[in-house]
Amino acid sequence: MIAASLLPYLGIVYLALLPLTNSEEQQTSEGNLLVLTVTTKETDGFRRFLRSAKHFNYTVKVLGRGDRWRGGDSVSTAPGGGQKVRLLKAALEEMKDQEKIILFIDSYDVVFASGPKELLKKFQQAKHRVVFSSETLIWPDRHLEDKHPHVREGNRFLGSGGFIGYLPNLKEMVADWAGEDSDSDQLFFTKLYINPAKRKAINITLDSKCRLFQNLHGALDEVVLKFEEARVRARNVLYDTLPVVLHGNGPTKLQMNYLGNYIPKTWTFETGCTTCHEDLRPLAGLQESDHPLIVIGIFIQQPTPFVTVFFERLLNLHYPKNRLKLYISNQEPHHQQEVSTFLESHGTLYQDVKLIVPEEGAMDSVASRNLVLDMCRQDKDCEYFFSLDIDVVLQNKDTLKILIEQNLPLIAPMITRIGRLWSNFWGALSADGFYARSEDYVDIVQGRRVGVWNVPYVSSVFLVKAGLLQAELSDFDLFNSETLDPDMAFCNYVRSKGVFMYITNMNTFGRILSTEKYQTQYLHNDLWQIFENPVDWEERYIHENYSLILRDKLIENPCPDVYWFPLFTDIGCNHLVEEMEHFGKWSGGANKDTRIQGGYENVPTIDIHMNQVGYEKEWHKLLLDYVAPITEKMFPGYYTKAQFDMAFVVRYKPDEQPSLKPHHDASTFTINVALNQVGVDYQGGGCRFLRYNCSIQAPRKGWALMHPGRLTHYHEGLPTTEGVRYIAVSFVDP
Repeated sequence: MIAASLLPYLGIVYLALLPLTNSEEQQTSEGNLLVLTVTTKETDGFRRFLRSAKHFNYTVKVLGRGDRWRGGDSVSTAPGGGQKVRLLKAALEEMKDQEKIILFIDSYDVVFASGPKELLKKFQQAKHRVVFSSETLIWPDRHLEDKHPHVREGNRFLGSGGFIGYLPNLKEMVADWAGEDSDSDQLFFTKLYINPAKRKAINITLDSKCRLFQNLHGALDEVVLKFEEARVRARNVLYDTLPVVLHGNGPTKLQMNYLGNYIPKTWTFETGCTTCHEDLRPLAGLQESDHPLIVIGIFIQQPTPFVTVFFERLLNLHYPKNRLKLYISNQEPHHQQEVSTFLESHGTLYQDVKLIVPEEGAMDSVASRNLVLDMCRQDKDCEYFFSLDIDVVLQNKDTLKILIEQNLPLIAPMITRIGRLWSNFWGALSADGFYARSEDYVDIVQGRRVGVWNVPYVSSVFLVKAGLLQAELSDFDLFNSETLDPDMAFCNYVRSKGVFMYITNMNTFGRILSTEKYQTQYLHNDLWQIFENPVDWEERYIHENYSLILRDKLIENPCPDVYWFPLFTDIGCNHLVEEMEHFGKWSGGANKDTRIQGGYENVPTIDIHMNQVGYEKEWHKLLLDYVAPITEKMFPGYYTKAQFDMAFVVRYKPDEQPSLKPHHDASTFTINVALNQVGVDYQGGGCRFLRYNCSIQAPRKGWALMHPGRLTHYHEGLPTTEGVRYIAVSFVDP
């Protein structure tokens, strides 16, 4: 008996050793079945094949393990595969059991959809000693088409990627093989099949209706997923059959990857993802020094909003900073100050930091990405490379740990764009290699199907093992292509090496920003992002307690029909004040004012109007989204569209304009937001409503006063005695 520990060294993998029962001691018993496959290199596809074989308890013997592949590339270049026939012939010659049934199949692009019992039953029903898979297309020699036997129904042409037969018949079938490793295995078997004498002597037939084998090339429209209670099958709708073996032959590898996301029981509606928690690399309990070292490549290629927030989130990732190296490629001068500020304040927290900026002219996206990725490849301590674009909003602080624990070669966290079906992955590719929508894309993006998915394209953010970069992906120029964008070129290269790319939506990770309309002419350009990136704008500028206003009654009522509620964050207040001071064109506080209709202001202030800084549309959006709902709640029966003629920031200073005389506002209601802090930035100030002799003398920064404008709420601005006070005022529905 051979010790189990020695089997891998003999080039044999036994996934199951099934004991024979009385019912199985017959010619077509499961114990007589042996699966042979040729695998010179353990790829992601091979490991997927083994998982499906193990799921159904197939016994598998691997031929050629560790050998150099000399059989050519049967997909993209000349026909090949002769090495498989040579290895098969040698393996069969060593076997003596005449009742042995051999299933010989490819493995890199094959998945089992059912078990040995069904396979053998269908083989027996074929009533032949050897059954080959079938194809709709003839390959590699079209001139042999007329010599193929006609069939009443089904595929007419032989496929060599899968066949099953009795040992004596298979020995006879390969006995005459004397070809080169680079010769075509399919052509060799085809010539046997189209030779009437050979076909009869060996007793060969084709699985024309795909009952045992399903080759996908030329048959993609025929194959659909069939969800059963306990597993998932592929159904051939043309012949109404359920194939046992699925083969992504030729150019159908990506479709095989899609089917492999479900078959045999990778994901079902009842169980969800069944493999997502297998082969994990847990990090819990590790000392900080034992965490894998990660090189994080950060890429800034164009003006992008909320860059400061990006670095705040990077800083807050739950991962030991002394196990992180940051390489920041900044090709956008507009963001140099934000990058420098982050590095000056926090750069020493990380094991290493490098800032890459163009010395002469601009470094393009291809060069910068290749350069940073190569820094991980050449670093003997680097275990993972984490690629992160500046427009990624990475909200999940555990992102790095989650991705590492999945223990996959290349995995991306799914991020989406708010309100759209856009994401950082593609579920399928078109014929020319661009985006195509897979059948499950919408369900994955919207979270109706949750798991880890094998996909053909990822972008913006992903984690890749350094060992992969040093082996299969060792070429330096991974992002370069004359016809493809850098991200597409990278994914095309990864696919060409047989490396699987995964996307996970098992957690919520974040989103991606819209950068198309981002402008850079202002001091705080993020203020203008309320339309393009409303969620990020809200997180940055709207008070953290705003969402609790109505539910938790945070609206205060300091004076009759006067309501006080939190609206802006401190940062929002600061940015608005700084933007106005940066603009600098404060009015003189005179009654004559050419900015308003009629040119005369009864109660002038020293101010800057929102339309002077190009902010009137954004301010109207703010009033409509965040003020109008409160107005309609506190003034029942009144519905506003938040229109205004005047919205402005007022500046009060003791030596300039310290106060404002009693007046009515030209509005149905007024919004007055305190933009800085009493007792810190200024002394005094506030608002007094004369009719009620009621004052608010300590306005809170970021809080808004809302009160009627005409008739009832005659009011005055109380004197500012020290410092400078800023308020944002809106006369709504004049």
